[in-house]
Amino acid sequence: MESLAMIRPLTAALLLAGALGAAPAAQAQEQTTADGEKYNMVIVYGDQPCEASADPAVITVCARVGDQYRIPEPLRGVDSPKSDSWTNKVTAYETVGAFGTLSCSPVGAGGSLGCTQKLIDQAYAERKNGSNVKFGELIAAEREKRLSTIDTDAADHQKRVEEAEKVYLEQQKKQQAAQDAAEGSAPATPQP
Repeated sequence: MESLAMIRPLTAALLLAGALGAAPAAQAQEQTTADGEKYNMVIVYGDQPCEASADPAVITVCARVGDQYRIPEPLRGVDSPKSDSWTNKVTAYETVGAFGTLSCSPVGAGGSLGCTQKLIDQAYAERKNGSNVKFGELIAAEREKRLSTIDTDAADHQKRVEEAEKVYLEQQKKQQAAQDAAEGSAPATPQP
């Protein structure tokens, strides 16, 4: 009977402590500045709306984060060792100590014969996992584009140069004619 009497106050004390502990947790969302302004910081994910506070005196600040359950960008890589399947890892472990014919090792007869097959397998794997971008074709296309316009660009440049030379020669002729006219109208001065 005495133990039951001890449990009731203990339970009441625990409930009271739990209630007092829950009050600061509920207030943790709303914070107050030194000026007395209240603000609420909320994290929203994806396209979730940023809901305003019911109290007009509380400023709601929303921080928008990407999708909540999406795998982060650095962990999405296809070529990373982390995303390699267990089958490929086991196959790699099986061939670590391989030697002999078709093993691509200097140990054993015919060990070097496997190197060609290994190179072929690597090339197919790179082609399968690689991008479809072929830089050689991109460079050739850009070179072709530049070469297709080089003749017209050169002709346009030559035309502009010839026009500039023509204008320059006409200006020189006008200046020479003006100078000759000035010398012809001026009285000839005797030479000593």
